[in-house]
Amino acid sequence: MRLYHGSNVMIDEVDFAKCHPFKDFGCGFYLTDNLKHARNMAFRRCMRTGGKECVTEFEFNLTSASQDLKVKVFDRPSEEWAEFVMKNRNEAESHPVHDYDIVIGPIADDSVVMSFRLFQDGYISISELVKRLEYRELSTQYFFHNAKALTYLTRVL
Repeated sequence: MRLYHGSNVMIDEVDFAKCHPFKDFGCGFYLTDNLKHARNMAFRRCMRTGGKECVTEFEFNLTSASQDLKVKVFDRPSEEWAEFVMKNRNEAESHPVHDYDIVIGPIADDSVVMSFRLFQDGYISISELVKRLEYRELSTQYFFHNAKALTYLTRVL
């Protein structure tokens, strides 16, 4: 399958030191199977830090990776997914909060941040949070947590 990473630079080699902590699935390298979403991420990155919009393409074989790596897949928003995202985003938690090599699931992007804040602040239950997200079209993100996971990605030139 084809995956995309939107940024302000082309990715020749992944540098985990440049990855940001407290993201949905932790500190690591993120891609999506949605080219439009990757382009939007590139645009947003350039608006924040400058540079030129770039989308780097990769090939990925989930079947092969799943035979050798610890992979977690969230097919849709669920209570388990929401709790997982909240734990990874929580700066008070000891990180990393999981030991998966690859995590795949919905993106809790800016369009759903308000619902997560309402849950975090105790205004809505986790089941209400999931219900609010079930009917949204959320893109899928692919999270690569370590160098071993990256060996299953091939950059498309």
